[in-house]
Amino acid sequence: MLIAAMSRRTGVSKRLLRYYEEQGLLRPGRRSSGYREYGEEDVHRVRFIKVLLAAGLGTRTVAGLMPLLPGPCRAAEGPAGPGALTRLRRERRRISDAVTDLLAAREALDAVIAAAVPPPCAAGPVA
Repeated sequence: MLIAAMSRRTGVSKRLLRYYEEQGLLRPGRRSSGYREYGEEDVHRVRFIKVLLAAGLGTRTVAGLMPLLPGPCRAAEGPAGPGALTRLRRERRRISDAVTDLLAAREALDAVIAAAVPPPCAAGPVA
């Protein structure tokens, strides 16, 4: 599929897809015309990249982890560097800490909302 179709399938802009390629995250094939050609594996790869980026990992970190991606996302560029698992574990801890913080913030907001909601009026005539 061409870049416009890839953009529609993944929800990633054409500009961002080109950026992913510049960063070594994607390696689309090329048609004889020079147009980029994406396959189903690229769709899975972009979706996985989006998840990692949304989790706060930078493109450099993601690029270093591409050889470790599961299933159809696995890159053909060889094994990841020796610190890859350490980075993965560190990022997982950071995300877990962020989740804990977000849950605490949600509970605090729930308490504020509950306190701000006026109690229901008692039924019956008001004198």
